[in-house]
Amino acid sequence: MSAQDQIKDTVTQNDVVLFMKGTKMMPQCGFSSRVAGVLNFMGVEFVDVNVLADADIRQGIKDYSDWPTIPQLYVKGEFVGGCDIVTEMTLSGELDALLESRGVQFDKDAAEKIRAANA
Repeated sequence: MSAQDQIKDTVTQNDVVLFMKGTKMMPQCGFSSRVAGVLNFMGVEFVDVNVLADADIRQGIKDYSDWPTIPQLYVKGEFVGGCDIVTEMTLSGELDALLESRGVQFDKDAAEKIRAANA
């Protein structure tokens, strides 16, 4: 199976996927750590894909999304963005709205705490 096929299967078969450097329990870059931290804090169940473990996936996800950086967040098969976009969406409430509209469970109180801490 090609890297593109693996990526497509992963993003279509899971509600929330984070392509990142490291894992959700042990991120290996600050940007991946920030996005995984937000998702973990908000109680979002997500699949983590460690791009450091497979060079084909690492390059393949950049080609798949036509986005040059990692991490990359997908919700219900749709590319959401990288660290800056996810951070902005979290602070504006757009991430809450996206997750709600896609039927993804998350802790709304935790999301509010993130916004309050960054106000």
